This record gives sequence, C-alpha cells and structure tokens, in this order.
Amino acid sequence: MNLTHAQLGQEYTITGIVTDDDELDSFLFTLGCYSGQSVTVVSQLRDNYVISVKDGRYSINRDLAEAISI
Repeated sequence: MNLTHAQLGQEYTITGIVTDDDELDSFLFTLGCYSGQSVTVVSQLRDNYVISVKDGRYSINRDLAEAISI
C-alpha cells in the first residue's frame, strides 16, 4: 500500500521507496522518508498531500506519495 491510501491523521511506518528514479529517491531521503521512519498524512487537497515526517511538515504531489510504501 502506498501513501495515497493512508487515512488522515494516522501514523504509518514507511516500508520502502518504490521508484526507478535515483533523483526522486534521493529527494525523499532528504525529507526523511526512508524505511522504518514514521509518517502521517496531515491533509490532502486534490493531488497534494501534506505529510509529517520527523519534526517537519512537507507538501508533496501524488507522484511522490505513490512512491512511498507504507
């Protein structure tokens, strides 16, 4: 299951990043999105997701959300 199927406000553990794009993988890693890390979807508006990772909140698009497996 990926982040687009997550319920708002529920904490999930990232099981992996599913992408063939090394640049995308590196970008998500800089946000703190890697296996074993907790993530929460704070809100979702159209194809944009506000996620909480560690001590930060980030807005990501649907493509990034689909790459994050939970």
